[in-house]
Amino acid sequence: MKLVVAGPFGVGKTTLIRTLSEIPTLHTEEAMTETGAPVDDVAGLTGKSTTTVAVDFGRLTLPGQVVLYMFGTPGQRRFFPLWQDIARGAVGALVLADTRRLADSFEIMDMVEEQGLPYAVAVNCFPDAPVHPPDVLRAHLDLHASTPLVLCDARERDSGLDALIALTEHVLHGLPAGTDPAGSDPAGTDPDASDPAGPDPAGSDPAVPDPAPEQP
Repeated sequence: MKLVVAGPFGVGKTTLIRTLSEIPTLHTEEAMTETGAPVDDVAGLTGKSTTTVAVDFGRLTLPGQVVLYMFGTPGQRRFFPLWQDIARGAVGALVLADTRRLADSFEIMDMVEEQGLPYAVAVNCFPDAPVHPPDVLRAHLDLHASTPLVLCDARERDSGLDALIALTEHVLHGLPAGTDPAGSDPAGTDPDASDPAGPDPAGSDPAVPDPAPEQP
């Protein structure tokens, strides 16, 4: 199952994937510079010195031979076209939120909904973040009654697992009977790629051999 880990800038997506992955994770973090200061607001993000510029990737096997491929996406608006490419072929999204700036999550949830992805919301509980009951958070985020919401600490494996399991159950529950979630294309490639020979871009008759190349 291909899952997208989404959320605003600095919400803990890279940390969550690093914490949960059973393989060495792929990260595309770069040091933040003064040039990016006007667009990447680090107010309240103590110690934030790097940012993801492409994708984070990790893998996790759950009981029942369910294998999750986790793709973390950049949270800044300028990377939204990249986010749409990464989301192709995903069966669901885990949206991370931060109570210090809940409004930053609205745009991300809108994007996920526009892609038609089922999602769960995991509120990453930073040490200095305000604490609110789940029902209050649901109301502020205006979540549908069926959308899971969990509180987690992205640094703690068991806590992160609870968030991923909530999302996975939500995705599986919403699938039509008999659907195999592994049937989705985890790489986000063309569905015709299941043909080992690949699609024929020229639309030629496979029974007719190609003409011999001209000799120089």
